[in-house]
Amino acid sequence: MTRSRYKITSKGLPHFLTCTVVNWIPVFARPKAAQTVLDSLRYLQAKEELVIFGFIIMENHLHMIASGKDLPNIIRRFKSFTARKIIDYFRDRGEKAILEQLSNAKVPHKEDRRYQFWQEGNHPILIQNDEMMRQKLEYIHNNPVRRGYVDNPAHWRYSSARNYAGQEGLLEVTVTW
Repeated sequence: MTRSRYKITSKGLPHFLTCTVVNWIPVFARPKAAQTVLDSLRYLQAKEELVIFGFIIMENHLHMIASGKDLPNIIRRFKSFTARKIIDYFRDRGEKAILEQLSNAKVPHKEDRRYQFWQEGNHPILIQNDEMMRQKLEYIHNNPVRRGYVDNPAHWRYSSARNYAGQEGLLEVTVTW
């Protein structure tokens, strides 16, 4: 896959981001893999590097609306760390089929690694106003509803829809902007 022409254009402002597993492999169907993503995001929040306004983790990708002073670098580090941790998890469990898929998906110019976990890029879109923020949050939260997994967005465990419904979520999110 070629590098995206989309770029994070405004430092410190919220962007809608998508991170996709190579070949849409459903790795986040395993709770430990999803937990690795949550733990990493929580760490970045605790270090005050990342402000999350909304998120969802689906079986093979995640969406989030986030801001940070150096968002491109934060996302690069997030993807690198989570890829290493999740690949190590699969290696420790002897999950050869997934590791083979991740190996086969590796782009040839990445000679410094055996596997590729994330697709390159994150297709950032600057959130320009309140209406766009609401539209992207609705898109994120309704992802599992559109897929037929749940009837109510707040019923999806790995989503900020719970936070916006006044319930406790798995991550703290900033619900005012």
